[in-house]
Amino acid sequence: MNYPFWTVPHIGSGWVIGLIAIFHVMISHFAVGGGLYLPLAERKALREGRRDWLETLRGHSKFFLVLTGVFGAVSGVGIWFAIGLAHPEATSALIHNFVFGWAVEWVFFMVELSTAAVYYYTWDRIPERLHLTVGWVYAVASLFTLVIINGILTFMLTPGASWLAVAGTGQEASRFWPAFFNPTYWPSLFLRACVCISLAGIWALVTCSRIDADRQPELKTELVRWSAQWLVPSFVAMPFLLTWYLWCVPESQRALLSFGMSTIGPGVFTQVTRTVLIIIMTSATIVGVVYFFAWRAPRDFSLAHATAILALGLAATASGEYAREMLRKPYVIGHYMFSNGVRRSARDALNRDGYLTHSLWTRPNGDPQLARGEAMFRGECMACHTPDAYRGMKTLLAGRNREAIGNLLGMLHAYKPDSPYRAFMPPLVGTANEIDALGDYLATLAPAAKPVATQETGKTAVARR
Repeated sequence: MNYPFWTVPHIGSGWVIGLIAIFHVMISHFAVGGGLYLPLAERKALREGRRDWLETLRGHSKFFLVLTGVFGAVSGVGIWFAIGLAHPEATSALIHNFVFGWAVEWVFFMVELSTAAVYYYTWDRIPERLHLTVGWVYAVASLFTLVIINGILTFMLTPGASWLAVAGTGQEASRFWPAFFNPTYWPSLFLRACVCISLAGIWALVTCSRIDADRQPELKTELVRWSAQWLVPSFVAMPFLLTWYLWCVPESQRALLSFGMSTIGPGVFTQVTRTVLIIIMTSATIVGVVYFFAWRAPRDFSLAHATAILALGLAATASGEYAREMLRKPYVIGHYMFSNGVRRSARDALNRDGYLTHSLWTRPNGDPQLARGEAMFRGECMACHTPDAYRGMKTLLAGRNREAIGNLLGMLHAYKPDSPYRAFMPPLVGTANEIDALGDYLATLAPAAKPVATQETGKTAVARR
């Protein structure tokens, strides 16, 4: 454990990343899709001589600039701050392997921010054709940010055999391009492009819903319907692109999704099952609401309708990102680094030399055995668990005595192929003494087992589960 652990009460550090990331994805993908929406709408208005369209687009571009330039940028910085604290080992690996990619992405990001501001502040101040050109420059820059970020995000699930062959040797930079254009790069890029286009339409409906239908009925009808059409490509292509994406996911990771979906029939709703159902239901509801309230009755389309669609889009986006995270289990970087920051190649060395050998983060006060156990828990478990809330150990270990806890830790340490935990939990590493210390610490978190009367003797015994 080379870094101090960031303790976030109740929700855990992972959900801090997740909550920021969900809102950031909604905005950042709108930044890409909206970058196409604005110049395409402006070009249509110029060709048809629709000054009323241009006035509405001017207002939409202000909304676009504030949302993406302020909230999008701040939430992006927030993600960097959160991942650096929650997963310093994984963040370090991504920076060292993709420093060139990050640098290029930041260049395009600066162009993106600059042209977004120029686009809004130069309405009616520069020639119309030049203004449209500024919009296209923004669109291209924002698209390239997606192209670059997508390579790094998909790398975390599928680094590829070429990169994994040299991982840990110091030669990772020689496999930059195979790692970037990894097995899930292209299907993920097209999937995200569809999401960007859909979110451009959803956010545009928010602006269009505020047009006064009594004063400008034709304008509202045209813009609401034109914006609604931006959702069509996503819902037509998404099933095929999702199938392509899953085909490229390693079988070991795809099995987790398959298991979750196979439990729908028996009624066992795993986290994966719930996520899949949320995506399906919210997507179907979006289609229904857009068709009946936006396409068929555009003049009556209100801000409440648009907000409902936006909320459904947020739920679908959050579920999709959560499913993507679940597919990586038990890794944070596929087949290279486990979700608790332990590199796969370091497992044997840590078992031999100890997980806490070089750690400075063991608390010196109190019982030294429990201090070591707490340090083990913070380093190896708290990436996914909390003591008493989200995936809380007090709930998961309820009713288990010290012996039962030790048996569980032994299974996680052995990490045998037939272990039921192997599919979604990393191995427990460390020496026997460190694992014993962890067991002692977890025993302090587990609620006491309830005494029950045995039928044979009538005496009380400790219930063991």
